[in-house]
Amino acid sequence: MNDYQPLRGAVSPTVNARVSPAGGLDVLSRNEVARLRDATQSGLHALLRRCALAVLTSGSETDDPRSLLDRYPDFDIQVLQQDRGIKIELVHAPAQAFVEGQIIRGINELLVAVVRDVAYVATQINAGRFDLGDSTGITHAVFDILRNARALRPHVDPNLVVCWGGHSISREEYDYTKQVGYQLGLRGFDICTGCGPGAMKGPMKGATIAHAKQRRKHNRYVGITEPGIIAAESPNPIVNNLVIMPDIEKRLEAFVRVGHGIIVFPGGVGTAEEILYLLGILLHPDNAAIPLPLIFSGPRASAGYFEQIDRFLQLVLGDAAASRYQIIVDDPAAVAKSMARGLERVRNYRLDTKDAFFFNWTLAIPFEFQQPFVPTHTAMSALQIRRERPPHLLAADLRRAFSGIVAGNVKEDGMRAIEAHGPFVVDGDARIMRALDNLLQAFVAQQRMKLPGGNAYVPCYRVVGAS
Repeated sequence: MNDYQPLRGAVSPTVNARVSPAGGLDVLSRNEVARLRDATQSGLHALLRRCALAVLTSGSETDDPRSLLDRYPDFDIQVLQQDRGIKIELVHAPAQAFVEGQIIRGINELLVAVVRDVAYVATQINAGRFDLGDSTGITHAVFDILRNARALRPHVDPNLVVCWGGHSISREEYDYTKQVGYQLGLRGFDICTGCGPGAMKGPMKGATIAHAKQRRKHNRYVGITEPGIIAAESPNPIVNNLVIMPDIEKRLEAFVRVGHGIIVFPGGVGTAEEILYLLGILLHPDNAAIPLPLIFSGPRASAGYFEQIDRFLQLVLGDAAASRYQIIVDDPAAVAKSMARGLERVRNYRLDTKDAFFFNWTLAIPFEFQQPFVPTHTAMSALQIRRERPPHLLAADLRRAFSGIVAGNVKEDGMRAIEAHGPFVVDGDARIMRALDNLLQAFVAQQRMKLPGGNAYVPCYRVVGAS
């Protein structure tokens, strides 16, 4: 690095610096650099700036994407093409990303991941290289993004455990996620999460200690996010393989294609969205024989949360959905042991079907689950939440309902839509609406909608037909 210059900004301490990229990005094409520098509406600079600021404030506990821009209004980033590669120029960057004039190595790597994925998605995925109007084309696009990010590791037995859960959880729940991560790490498992705080950070933190005790090298802590999420939930500093997918649907597909088993910790609407997405896929007839271990777990104090989730899922999706997951309360070792048994089944199935260990090609993901959902007021009102629909299609629209609430809670576009037009309206079958309303009210009462200590939660939704 050179030209490091500490500054005292009006809002937060900042620095100016030119950074040599670390972590596998040496060169970009002139077209890629030009797109990254383009500050017009069709350019990539605004997206690059927003995502870069998120990783430079890694560890920040805010879920309002606008607050970071308010704290660092003069922040800017430019990618410079040079004869011997590229440099990243940072202007009024958060000082917390630097130590003794040097950018923290892990943050440097996350910053490189932002530049890499923003450029790659724009110039390859969104430029027509893949047929995004076709299910197979979308899956190949997901594969290509993961491969370009070096998130696919061949010649390794299934060992990547995806951990889902809330960013706004209690200290007891957070400590429990660390204990489960520790037990997973002792058994040689790598961790994949949504890369933010809370239940996304705890399992990685626990696993790092276990991996160190086992003297295990080359550990993977994979964080998969998308632009709307990363702006609201800065990556936690343990992530060493960050992947930014272009939208929430490709992010969810990446989780289930690259992961070998999934653990769900307590959470809120985002966690419910993930559960419904996964169960909707597993309920598809083509996936009936495919093993994908799924465990819901939390401390004793969270038992009621999982009872509530279980009741909702059985009411909406039936016993077939309940048969695809197990609930283990207050026993981290039992979670890890059960996952180990499940991953052995995954290994044997992949060998029998000659499917890759590093990417689940066999899993059938219907086109309805892959289509990007833009949560406008019109789109939310049009959801078909009716009991007579096939379970996997009902799950798809319920997933979209939760996705819209997530957007209204923490994504900038969704928050602006709510401010302009009022709450989203969710309508459907009366019995389902009552169960949905009860579940959402419980999330609010348990402070699972916002980080504790913030403003009182104002619902961004209105459930119709629940009374």
